[in-house]
Amino acid sequence: MSKHILLIIGGGIAAYKSSELIRLIRKSGMTVRCVLTESGAQFVTPMTLAALSENEVHTTLWSLKDEAEMGHIQLSREADLVVVCPATANLLAKMAGGIADDLATTLLLATDTPVMAVPAMNVRMWTHAATQRNIKQLAEDGILVMQPDEGAMACGEFGPGRLPEPEAILAEITRHLENGTGAASLVGENELGSNPLDGQPAFAPDAHRPLRGKHVLITAGPTHEPIDPVRYIANRSSGRQGFAIAAAAAEAGAQVTLIAGPVHLTTPAGVMRVDVETAREMEKAVHEALPADVAIMVAAVADWRADSQSGQKIKKKGAAPAPLKLTENPDILAGLAQHQQRPGLLIGFAAETEKIAEHAKAKLAKKGCDWIVANDVSGDVMGGTDNSVHIMTRSGSEIWEKLPKPEVARRLVAKISEEIS
Repeated sequence: MSKHILLIIGGGIAAYKSSELIRLIRKSGMTVRCVLTESGAQFVTPMTLAALSENEVHTTLWSLKDEAEMGHIQLSREADLVVVCPATANLLAKMAGGIADDLATTLLLATDTPVMAVPAMNVRMWTHAATQRNIKQLAEDGILVMQPDEGAMACGEFGPGRLPEPEAILAEITRHLENGTGAASLVGENELGSNPLDGQPAFAPDAHRPLRGKHVLITAGPTHEPIDPVRYIANRSSGRQGFAIAAAAAEAGAQVTLIAGPVHLTTPAGVMRVDVETAREMEKAVHEALPADVAIMVAAVADWRADSQSGQKIKKKGAAPAPLKLTENPDILAGLAQHQQRPGLLIGFAAETEKIAEHAKAKLAKKGCDWIVANDVSGDVMGGTDNSVHIMTRSGSEIWEKLPKPEVARRLVAKISEEIS
């Protein structure tokens, strides 16, 4: 029997994403009925939601026909899950305070169905003590509150508070309905569990999940090696290629652990993300994530770090630069190749500016891994949207000319699937 979602749409520019969420919910085989708040109607229309859901859209507590039949009670209890998306700061505050002054808040107070809230608001509103207090109260009340994304906002500010992408919201809905977990917590990153498909949409056919049952470990982004409280050693890596590979692996059905250096990128749907800063933190996180069937070391790990970190900002002393003694960082890829729990397929990335194939072949032998993916970073690859790669294996090599990074990721995951199938 198909599941039924009651979707409450709050106000805010993020309300436009509700249309795509409805489409995805229905594509997954579930039905959806919408309740549109007065402020939400300033951004999306009842007609749009009705057309997408193929159900009547409810907007008011004062419908004579509906309320003669106690419509708000029936609406609140016929669903398998009530989803509030977007959940504005105002709506969250009303939910936490038990206020019932319109159709949405009245049915939320009247329901005994599990409730999931997906916040979206300005970064300052999200981090305000009142909002965080309300979030804590909602978790204590048994309401699932999804962690918002971090990024650029319509208001021009940057930070946490963005509505997650509809695919990520659907993944959380699916996981909740399948497992019935997470009722009293703030969620946003998956826990590694017994089900390798946790976080994956339930409707994807097995033929499209060649990595089903596999654990894929990926590193991405740069590392920052502190010199003093305000300075650090780093590189230009954006993390985009590693995040694209994580997304492609998750789409292929894998259980994905993504160890991310300091980047401002949205966590792909169905991916467990671990944030680190330094090379040593990344090495520790990689080892803690084992065992894995496949490891793809995409991160541009700093080769060196300051031998000692100053507790205070280093001041200029005349014309001479301050002395900086460096020490070598751990070689995460080579160390993983020697680890007792070495992944069955170990892939390293190499950022090169010349003699790409020659350096890739040498690194393959030196590191003890199975493949090296060498990307030519002589242009704007680091921080850019495209990539050209040389893939060196023990049996040969191949060259992929300049492609968008998501396409490189999809091709690489397809190659991995063929290799381990």
